Amino acid sequence: MKKIITLAFAFMLVVSVNAQTDEEKAAAARAQANNPIASVTAFNLQSYYSTNLSGVVDGTSNTYWLRFATPTGRVLWRYSAPFSTYVNKDLGISESGLGDMDLFAAYLAVSKPKFSFGIGPSVSAPTASADVLGTGKWTGGLAAVAFAIISSQLQMGALAIWRTDFAGSSNRADVDIFAVQPFAMFQAGKGLYFRTAPTWNFNLRNGSYNVPVGFGIGKVIKINDVVCNFFIEPQFSALHNGPNQPLFQLYSALNMQF
Repeated sequence: MKKIITLAFAFMLVVSVNAQTDEEKAAAARAQANNPIASVTAFNLQSYYSTNLSGVVDGTSNTYWLRFATPTGRVLWRYSAPFSTYVNKDLGISESGLGDMDLFAAYLAVSKPKFSFGIGPSVSAPTASADVLGTGKWTGGLAAVAFAIISSQLQMGALAIWRTDFAGSSNRADVDIFAVQPFAMFQAGKGLYFRTAPTWNFNLRNGSYNVPVGFGIGKVIKINDVVCNFFIEPQFSALHNGPNQPLFQLYSALNMQF
């Protein structure tokens, strides 16, 4: 009888350890789903939709970003292509098409399970199909990103990009921009999480800026071998200066890691 009881307890312990290990692995995968420099191939569909622009009585903007990332050794390449619509009924402007495409090569100086840090060059090309959808300039600079798993519930990090123009149309305004995106995610369990990831944009050339705040909700699920991350995040401008700054925008996305 004692042997039976001992074997039963041993069996329950093994099952418990295996279940815990599986749950820890699942939690780690869900946390990495929000890591912008995870060393995996990823494809993201992101949307910024604004219904209220500063200095424009009746204007809207909508940008869809297609982002593809893949690692080669310790370098993570991220290519982004925007497709935008800009409407300014005051000036009779309505344009849709391709914006300025950009490339970021992040050298993963630190790539550990609980902390990642990447830094490298960032460049954009004047590929916009209309003047209002791009800068008309070649720009280059640096980008850096950090991601930390504080606990199984909390992940935090930030992305910073600085670029200035070095070629392009002499008839277009010079470019000198700085953008920073702090982000935090709190895991509620079973793939559901709460998030904030606003992007603060600063035009160092003309002094315009926009500092939004946001709060959203997301869900991470695994479909076959693909980790899918869905989220939606309303954002409101807390501070802004200059025209065409989004006063309210809806940030939503489907991010996939393969």
